[in-house]
Amino acid sequence: MTPTVTGIIGLLALFILIFSRMPVGFVMALIGFTGFGYIVNFDAALNLTAKDLFDVFGSYNLTVIPLFILMGQISFHAGISSRLFEVAYKFIGHWPGGMAIATIGACAGFSAICGSTNATAATMAAVTLPEMRKYHYKDTIAAGVVAAGGSLGILVPPSVVFIIYGIMTEQSIGKLFVAGILPGLLLAGLFILAIVIWVHFSPAVAPRGPRADFRSRMASLSGLIETLLLFLLVMGGLFLGFFTPTEAGAVGAFGSILIALFRKNLTWKGFIQSLFETTRISCMILVIVAGATIFGHFLAITRIPFDIAEWVTSFNLPAYMIMAMIILVYLLGGCVIDALALIMLTVPIFYPVVLSLGYDPIWFGVIIVLVTQIGVITPPVGVNVYVVSGVARDIPLHVIFKGVMPLLAALIAATLLMLPFPEIALFLPNMMR
Repeated sequence: MTPTVTGIIGLLALFILIFSRMPVGFVMALIGFTGFGYIVNFDAALNLTAKDLFDVFGSYNLTVIPLFILMGQISFHAGISSRLFEVAYKFIGHWPGGMAIATIGACAGFSAICGSTNATAATMAAVTLPEMRKYHYKDTIAAGVVAAGGSLGILVPPSVVFIIYGIMTEQSIGKLFVAGILPGLLLAGLFILAIVIWVHFSPAVAPRGPRADFRSRMASLSGLIETLLLFLLVMGGLFLGFFTPTEAGAVGAFGSILIALFRKNLTWKGFIQSLFETTRISCMILVIVAGATIFGHFLAITRIPFDIAEWVTSFNLPAYMIMAMIILVYLLGGCVIDALALIMLTVPIFYPVVLSLGYDPIWFGVIIVLVTQIGVITPPVGVNVYVVSGVARDIPLHVIFKGVMPLLAALIAATLLMLPFPEIALFLPNMMR
């Protein structure tokens, strides 16, 4: 068999094993090792696997992942997420749909110190769902807003997906982080607009909450200050060039611990749980990265990525049509494959095509995040929906999927706006030193 045919068979085997519920990282490593061994030889495959595993697990650049995850975990167990919701609730909870809007605001705020869509969705489900249900919000809007709002975790910096994309494409992680700020604010605004329209036509889904007095509003602001301090410390230092992304992660993690100690609301059990969750999530991500690295080397010797790039550009189609085809692949793939695994699989294939079309790689990184956000709330995978369902076990899956549909329209609108207006993502990175 030719290398190309071997590569196609490898891709088919990969998808079959993934759909059989085998862990994605192990599947990619297995197929990559077997395919490389078949084309070259198995001694070379063993050497390559050992080298790739050592390079990934010993990579200084990847230490940024556990640091940002630790920052998010400490913030959660220190109650920062619940205080964020309290601030938003005090100010706008009495509006029509106000508690749902407050949830979006809390999701955006927690995303700025978390970096994970699953963690944001799980945290907000635990914090905000009981409050919305207490004030008689329908399960569709309550659970749907949490699942969709949690997707901000991979767009609002710091974002694990941006870190992986930056390492894979050798782009500045700091610029990618900064590029996510304005699109993140835009998407949060569109989510709020979708909620306002939804509640306008169906007022019964979201009754008004009680109005808070001025004193309690001012008292709640301390919960916003700590999040702003962390965000400004991390992103401000990156934007001004004071420290690298890895150093920013360390500063953020240390800052969250200091805030927790100052507030005296982080228990020893919560601290140990933060370390445990950080280790578990980091290992999961690093195994996926290692597996994708091995699989990427297999793909490279099959020349499939380069053949696809040449094939696509040979059509002489306008660049925007080719980009639309790439986005469609991500939209469809995101419905059946985990976001991180999808990016690890497809970036080596599509990145050369995007560069040949003259698109900015930082902008493309933001586009990838937006379209994979759509995947985390659409069936059949819709991982955020399953996360919310796991927290609120009495809400059926179909109810949550129904609830995310109005917010899915907002996500699609944000993606479409990014295509003719790339400066939404590139304005701030272009100002960096």
